[in-house]
Amino acid sequence: MLLTTRAYYCEKCGTPMQRAIPPGENALRDVCPKCGYIRYFNPIPVVGTVATYEDKVLLARRAIEPRYGCWTLPGGFMEINETLANGAVRETIEETNAKVSIIDLFTVFDSCSSNNISFFYRARLDSPEFSPTSESLEVRLFAEDEIPWEQLSFQTVRLTLQAFFEDRKKGSFTVHRFSI
Repeated sequence: MLLTTRAYYCEKCGTPMQRAIPPGENALRDVCPKCGYIRYFNPIPVVGTVATYEDKVLLARRAIEPRYGCWTLPGGFMEINETLANGAVRETIEETNAKVSIIDLFTVFDSCSSNNISFFYRARLDSPEFSPTSESLEVRLFAEDEIPWEQLSFQTVRLTLQAFFEDRKKGSFTVHRFSI
């Protein structure tokens, strides 16, 4: 059943895409009326780390939008041909020039209102060496009482840090799942 036409073209044959419910499906999709290609829009994985050295957490002040100038855990979009953990390590290096070792998966976020799913890993800084990159204005280690809570970039960062400090006080870390 044809409902609307989209303003872009099929990536397989170049025909203008149309909005329709394909046979056997129950939701509107972008469908090519010529070759039948269906374009699905799926969430993009975001990966990052809660990297620690001694009792402090590594944060970066963003040099890019969104949330330019706010503090964040190192993280970003996963790329093709990498695992979640490999992506988290790569993003940590890209934003902080820090080398880390992954410990374990720590937080998982799903959201019906955004196009992202987020995964943060606990990680250990291999050494206290780090520096800003083109993606960060400043990089710093913070003790819990120094965290700039009012200047954090995203809800995922705030909830991950809160869960981290709560688990650390308990002396045991678990995987936390959030729907936001």
